[in-house]
Amino acid sequence: MLLYNGEFIPESELQLPLTNRAFQFNDGFFETVIVANGKLRFWQDQVERIQAASKVLKLVLPKTIVSGELEKQLLQLAKQNNAANYGRLKLKLWRSGGGLYTPETNQADWLATITPGTPAATTPLHIGTCETITTNYSPFSFFKGPNALLYVMAGLEKKDKGFDDMLLLNRQNQVSELTSSNIFWFKKEVLFTPAIDTGCVLGIVRQNILKWAKQAGIRTKEVYFDVASLLKADTVLSCNVTGIRSIASINGEAVSIDESFVQQLREQIFS
Repeated sequence: MLLYNGEFIPESELQLPLTNRAFQFNDGFFETVIVANGKLRFWQDQVERIQAASKVLKLVLPKTIVSGELEKQLLQLAKQNNAANYGRLKLKLWRSGGGLYTPETNQADWLATITPGTPAATTPLHIGTCETITTNYSPFSFFKGPNALLYVMAGLEKKDKGFDDMLLLNRQNQVSELTSSNIFWFKKEVLFTPAIDTGCVLGIVRQNILKWAKQAGIRTKEVYFDVASLLKADTVLSCNVTGIRSIASINGEAVSIDESFVQQLREQIFS
């Protein structure tokens, strides 16, 4: 089952016109949401990012989303698709109507899909530095969708080189993010992460880790560092809504791992 503009329909009945602006112009964005134990993980944070992205794109959100009714519908969709215990939900929003570059309306259409799954692995990652693309800071780089092709190309390079993930740099060769995760590193009691204007996504778990560190009295810095800085860290980790994982090597060079710190983060962020 799918949830299309607030209506539950079988996947076989979904029909989108050729004028669909998500298809024609990538005129929209998406959110990835994890359903775990009958709840939408970090849902309020995701709603806030939906609202921020819609404001930037000048999209008018449907009343279902604004009123809070959407959460109930998404959980119902999860139950229908046997994904209430654990599932990966994708919520896609795009501008309605046709038109060319100039839209006919700013009203938004939306579609939610969900598939059952299992929690992500926690084994350490071996990553490489992406050479084919760089991140680019813009009004659209903090949310998912408009820059999706960057991550597709990084994914192809990852596949070709046999790494678990790729480290993306900006045009100044500063560390930005991974293909679908934010990155942190811990050194001398300070927790570092790339600044948002390196072009990284304003990740939901990134925000929650920074909040947790502040409450725990751990110093944090949002920085502009190169790859060499990561190699000197006490531990390096990736994070997104699916989980937190240590990074074991970068371009074949081993980095330190403090798995106890990473496990502490998992317990605090995802409890």
